[in-house]
Amino acid sequence: MTAAYDPPATRGIEAPRAPRRKLGGRRSNMEMYSWLFMRLSGIVLVVLVLGHLLIMNVLDGGVHRINWGFVAGRWASPFWQVWDLLMLWLAELHGANGLRTVINDYARKDGTRFWLLMLLAASVLLTVGLGTLVIFTFDPTIS
Repeated sequence: MTAAYDPPATRGIEAPRAPRRKLGGRRSNMEMYSWLFMRLSGIVLVVLVLGHLLIMNVLDGGVHRINWGFVAGRWASPFWQVWDLLMLWLAELHGANGLRTVINDYARKDGTRFWLLMLLAASVLLTVGLGTLVIFTFDPTIS
């Protein structure tokens, strides 16, 4: 008798996204919303970042005009505060969501995965919190 052929692609290495356990309906919905968020936030981020780069680096003299007074004048307007806040929040959440996916795909041990996700959450909260605080408490009159 001959042994059944076992193709090399099916031995030993599992796909990075191979499920470790059966996922319930709630978790799979969260992954769908996460996927959707990545696509929508990416589109909005392209507009926000290209607008930011155009204004900061191309128009009215470019980088050479950016100083304390320029930032103070820009953040005196609620429009620019909201623009920069949206850019900060979306970029941070978009990047964190991508990194969360990488951690879930490649962290083998549950404990390692848990602590990496906790470090990620702490860094996101710190960065978003400090960035939001700076945008809304910026005082152009400090000498």
